[in-house]
Amino acid sequence: MAAAAVALATGCTAQAAGGGGASPSTTGAPSSSSSAPATARPTTEPAGTPTTDDKPSSTPSSSPSSPTSTQPAAKALMKDGDESGQVRELQARLRQIGYFDRAPTGFYGSITGNAVKAFQKKRELPQTGSVDETTWQRLLAMTRKPTAAELKPSTTNQLDTPDPRCMTGRVLCISKETRTLAWMIDGKVVSSMDVRFGSENTPTREGTFKVDSKRRDWVSTLYHTPMPYSMFFSRGQAVHYSSDFAARGYNGASHGCVNVRDKAKLATVFDQVKVGDKVVVHW
Repeated sequence: MAAAAVALATGCTAQAAGGGGASPSTTGAPSSSSSAPATARPTTEPAGTPTTDDKPSSTPSSSPSSPTSTQPAAKALMKDGDESGQVRELQARLRQIGYFDRAPTGFYGSITGNAVKAFQKKRELPQTGSVDETTWQRLLAMTRKPTAAELKPSTTNQLDTPDPRCMTGRVLCISKETRTLAWMIDGKVVSSMDVRFGSENTPTREGTFKVDSKRRDWVSTLYHTPMPYSMFFSRGQAVHYSSDFAARGYNGASHGCVNVRDKAKLATVFDQVKVGDKVVVHW
């Protein structure tokens, strides 16, 4: 009861990255693609320069007035700005062979374009950054059909190998290394989600704790901001949903709490976790 009283008398909320009370950024959450559009390649080239498939232009005729021939670019199946299930599959297949380092989003931005360019360069294909039929068929031949888990992973970040302290009982296993939370029962992952932590000035404490108390609808008594689905575990620090994390991602930080951005997933875990369940925060 004493620990619960301490927890309820405190609370933490979001702050700008780096702490120090800086004003929150107004930028949106970082997406899997940069906002800068990829540079488009021209559909025609001046005489004497490579064509759009990176091959030399055909030799000009002996007549000075003859135009230089050009070869049209291959039709793009997927390109910058597209958003579809096929783009999600593209990203998942690129991730299988190490060209895409995050969860598939289904949106084709500059990060996807750069990954495609790297794939094309390795295979000595025209480095357009867009996916034409040749690029797509080459990728299909090198990869397998993505599973449902690969297309829509449970977390953006890959789960860490569970800490040994997480392998028995009911545990909220929280990794600072991979910025993930795994709700585990007897060594099996029941649910997982992305998390963020406190800044250098207000760090999230590491160690083994227990859930002291739970509050479905809680407002921080220190910062006067909502902390839905709070599960307190260490002198006011709690696992809770953060609308700021959902909006700004890792551009911000908490004042020590473990922020979750997937509200629906956390709500389900909140209903399963009991007061007294173990909490492990580790690197």
